[in-house]
Amino acid sequence: MQHNPVVSRDEWLAARKSLLAKEKEYTHLRDRLSAERRALPWVKLEKAYVFDTPEGKKTLADLFAGRSQLVVKHFMLAPGWKEGCVGCSFGADHIGGALVHLEHHDVTVVAVSRAPLAEIEAYKKRMGWRFPWVSSYGNDFNHDFHVSFTRDELAKGKVYYNYRMTDTSIDELPGLSVFYKDEAGDIFHTYSTYARGTEELLTTYMVLDLTPKGRNETGPHHNLTDWVRRHDEYEDTTPASSCCGA
Repeated sequence: MQHNPVVSRDEWLAARKSLLAKEKEYTHLRDRLSAERRALPWVKLEKAYVFDTPEGKKTLADLFAGRSQLVVKHFMLAPGWKEGCVGCSFGADHIGGALVHLEHHDVTVVAVSRAPLAEIEAYKKRMGWRFPWVSSYGNDFNHDFHVSFTRDELAKGKVYYNYRMTDTSIDELPGLSVFYKDEAGDIFHTYSTYARGTEELLTTYMVLDLTPKGRNETGPHHNLTDWVRRHDEYEDTTPASSCCGA
């Protein structure tokens, strides 16, 4: 990597302050955007969805687990897949540490996949994840929220995803949906985002964006598939002894 120009501390400070002004502008813009997101109108859900869980059948209302807000991670794991999507697995690695904080702030997080529960449980055990993960096998949840596609839809060449018709050759794509349950038990769909829309949830990316090399996704796909692996698939590069070793 060819490094940037090397300057004096005073010159660096001037450049840093100039960038800081833009960072603050971005922060305030993000705050306004978040407020607009919260102000979106809601859609009342009329269809009943029943999911397979380790504790038995549960409705969408049950998945709230006594809280009023539910975040659903649409995890790409279709029936018969031996393992989950690399990108979804990367995202799932960021959930565990936040669970206790979210659950104590009236938010439940659940992953939903179309694979049968036994296949979900096997992959979840392999990955060591603790978050709730349920199966929508046999119901329309994934299709209604536009993250799973039928053979007929794929045969037409385009599917409805991320609020537009788009090309895809696979029957599962990622996303995230948010729901609210009121005191009467009515459930409302408040928000969904797809593709790069979930990117700010990836702390790894936020850290990489601070570094000189950044995300360093140089090809062939120019996205996380250039380098991300499931966390048990990286080659061990740990030195033989630590800095504190003998």
